Amino acid sequence: MTAFVEAASPHVMNTYGRVPIALDRGQGVRVWDVNGKEYLDGLAGIAVNTLGHNHPRFVPALQEQLARLIHTSNYYHVPGQEELARLLVERAKMDNVFFCNTGLEANEAAIKIARKYGVDKGVEKPVIVVYEHAFHGRSIATMTATGNPKVRDGFGPLLDGFLRVPVNDIDALKKATAGNPDVVAVMMEPIQGEGGLHPMRAEYMRQVRELCDANEWLMILDEVQAGMGRTGKWFAHQWAGIVPDVMSLAKGLGSGVPIGAVLARGKASGVLQPGNHGTTFGGNPLAMRAGVETIRIMDEDRLLQNAADVGAHLKEALKAAFAGEKGVLDVRGQGLMIGVELDRPCGALITRGAEEAGLLFSVTADSVIRLVPALILSRAEADEIVARLAPLVKKFLAEGATKQ
Repeated sequence: MTAFVEAASPHVMNTYGRVPIALDRGQGVRVWDVNGKEYLDGLAGIAVNTLGHNHPRFVPALQEQLARLIHTSNYYHVPGQEELARLLVERAKMDNVFFCNTGLEANEAAIKIARKYGVDKGVEKPVIVVYEHAFHGRSIATMTATGNPKVRDGFGPLLDGFLRVPVNDIDALKKATAGNPDVVAVMMEPIQGEGGLHPMRAEYMRQVRELCDANEWLMILDEVQAGMGRTGKWFAHQWAGIVPDVMSLAKGLGSGVPIGAVLARGKASGVLQPGNHGTTFGGNPLAMRAGVETIRIMDEDRLLQNAADVGAHLKEALKAAFAGEKGVLDVRGQGLMIGVELDRPCGALITRGAEEAGLLFSVTADSVIRLVPALILSRAEADEIVARLAPLVKKFLAEGATKQ
């Protein structure tokens, strides 16, 4: 009999409240821990593993690239960068791309574009409008743009140059920016992932686009979590029929291989010049191959349509499972980006879900269960998610009611 292996990382910095399991391998939308227990993966590495685990066409492509070339640096042209950039700008209707490694870096680049755009116009202290509940990263700049005090507090003075407004309130945005000549951009997530799966309304996004055009501001869209097909379109803002000036991507772009990207068009596309920005690892041949193959397989297997269809099925199944359940406030989201909001903090469900139901998911904004499974998810697997999650949540809510 094989001895039980305890999940522990004593030499790793204690920066995460980890679930006490250690994952060892995966196949499709399932993973196994080091002790052989199986889990249904409703998290996909936090919206990262677009193609699931061990995809039969993705893995051989990366193996082939590993044997050819992994890294060269950006002293030289990287053909894969141009190939992936072309695929992205064609789908986004934008002009060019800067490649980096993470969503944080992509958002940092977007902030730098906005600031330099303002400085180039003569604005001494550029201001970027950001939103309540927003999450853009944990660097000094991106955490300043982030709305959650838990992310910002404890690191000394934050940066100037950010103006925060409520979501989906065009009058509040107009009032906050009225008469301020230093505003240069508005930065938003089409769906606030870490902020609790709160969507920006399509009409609001169109109103912001019009306001940005009227004032010559940049419209920056953080599509790090909602982009790359997760909502059923390549990018979530496309449901509103708009095009941003700057857009950040990461997470699902490489199906698990780290890639960040910031796309620009028009007046934003030429702001960064040699010496203004850079990266050592960003855009290396391995990462670019991962991005190209991800898009190719998404096209071949019609995964955008699958995300829309299976996501709608999953959301309706969750609504049916929780209908009339006191304590469940809302089931919301689009495509395979779904949140179940409870009336109480439920972070404890993450560990209980893994241990009791064999289901991986996360909790955002303290009380919203987040489901962002791989885009290959089938209807049968969606039903299995509901079958594992619903009893777990109902038991949790009943325990709370009993204690009261």
